[in-house]
Amino acid sequence: MIEILTSDELARARDAGALVGSILRSLKERTRVGVNLLDLDRWTKQMIEDAGAESCYVDYAPSFGRGPFGHYVCTAVNDAVLHGMPHDYALADGDLLTLDLAVTLRGISADAAISFVVGTTRASADLALIDVTERALAAAIAVARPGARIGDLSHAIGTVLSNAGYPINLEFGGHGIGSTMHQDPHVANDGRPGRGYKLRPGLLLALEPWVMADTDELITDADGWTLRSATGCRTAHTEHTIAITEDGAEILTLPR
Repeated sequence: MIEILTSDELARARDAGALVGSILRSLKERTRVGVNLLDLDRWTKQMIEDAGAESCYVDYAPSFGRGPFGHYVCTAVNDAVLHGMPHDYALADGDLLTLDLAVTLRGISADAAISFVVGTTRASADLALIDVTERALAAAIAVARPGARIGDLSHAIGTVLSNAGYPINLEFGGHGIGSTMHQDPHVANDGRPGRGYKLRPGLLLALEPWVMADTDELITDADGWTLRSATGCRTAHTEHTIAITEDGAEILTLPR
């Protein structure tokens, strides 16, 4: 299913996106050495409920997971990159943390992710991983406009990642979003320009470049959800929900 939002739905999407961005900003500000991943999940639950929104994750049970996710935010640490299930772990100085959050507000969903280093020890290789995902996302947003193709966005992401020397995994990527969190079209993190669905005003896309330092192979944790690099290398993931407008792409998941 591919949804094209009305002007009223787009206004609600802006509110949902701003909420996601604000919660992620608050979580980052509160994240310190010693903070437990379960604290982050608890804080997220409270902020979602205070806003009158709903979690997209708690009851989420797709084919690639083991039963309902059961938590409110994905917390991926170091070699974990996607679908990180919160558990009893206190963050240490130098941990590379990714927070991925999706909520539904007034019937419209928004999805975003941020990666950052906890504490004061910041390895240059970790900062490079974060930077390349941010640059890849910016490159995709720059070409997202009416008439462009999904392949143009995928190619923009893949070019940045591959030019930086990182392997690219195509199993998971960006997606359409609207009344539900995951919709068509799929937006792979590499592809051929000029191919795929033609973008139209009113289309919402969650674009999410993610990368592992030295492998394109994933393994699944014992929790049935958390995806890690097969080699144990560090990872990073950055995501925004954007709306295609007559003038180009509007980033919805920035905090107000």
